[in-house]
Amino acid sequence: MTQLTDAFARRFYYLRLSVTDVCNFRCTYCLPDGYRPQGVTNKQFLTLAEIRRLTAAFAAAGTEKVRLTGGEPSLRRDFTDIIATVAATPGISRVAVTTNGYRLAREVAGWRDAGLTAINVSMDSLDPRQFHAITGQDRFHQVMAGIDAALDAGYATVKVNAVLMRDLNDRSLARFLAWIKTRPIQLRFIELMETGEGGALFRRHHLSGEVIRRELIAQGWQLKPRGRSDGPAQVFGHPDYQGEVGLIMPYEPSFCASCNRLRVSALGNLHLCLFGEAGVPLRDLLADDGQQAALQARIADSLGQKKQTHFLHQGQTGITQNLSFIGG
Repeated sequence: MTQLTDAFARRFYYLRLSVTDVCNFRCTYCLPDGYRPQGVTNKQFLTLAEIRRLTAAFAAAGTEKVRLTGGEPSLRRDFTDIIATVAATPGISRVAVTTNGYRLAREVAGWRDAGLTAINVSMDSLDPRQFHAITGQDRFHQVMAGIDAALDAGYATVKVNAVLMRDLNDRSLARFLAWIKTRPIQLRFIELMETGEGGALFRRHHLSGEVIRRELIAQGWQLKPRGRSDGPAQVFGHPDYQGEVGLIMPYEPSFCASCNRLRVSALGNLHLCLFGEAGVPLRDLLADDGQQAALQARIADSLGQKKQTHFLHQGQTGITQNLSFIGG
């Protein structure tokens, strides 16, 4: 089967696979009131066998990288088995996770042994009190210990995600840069994105990443090239720093031009865009290994529906009520 390609000649090498939408943090920009089941309760998330079949179908169509997301993916009791299953798929060379880090110190060595190649940790502030205020959890030191444990486990670098928010962490660049000067951390500032439940917070705290970009360039940071299965970050390096800085700026006009990723929810629906409308159901084709050809065909055919860009500029947030819903 040929490489997954849409009507705008974009090729898709990267799958973001949510394994649960449950999260134990209450971040102000995502789940300020805590986790609430979407629709029916007692949902059955994708099983290990379904994840294996799904990953095999994407890999057969040229997918190279799978990122396991949530919610908080490590809340799955079989999470290490999920990593091993995805990592064992022929054609998948990169298996990553995005985590809030609360289980990182305890589990990261096992995840690495299972085949996890990359880690992203959410860390919106280096101030423990502000971290608590943003996340609703007094776990700053636990998450920081997890980042250290990941480096000790042999990861050459750890990516740390900070959602950029006006009047909360937008004046913290100097502190963040001092932190990564001697640490192999790629610090990524992600612009706050509007969701169905977060309109008021967005209007109060949104700030363009251009503010950070200007400061970086003024201090001698330089843009680095992007690989074909890399995420959307603009990554900057500096000869005096061991770490890097990435900027994810979805409100830039050209943001969607380089889209290389597709998303599957924890219930088995293919989402062509984080801010698109209802997903394409795949689960009925995940029951048996003999369905792979039909599964690949449905995925490929659905790409004809993928739009050229999202419509965040018009305030259209699609089906995404919060970022835990289909894995951010």
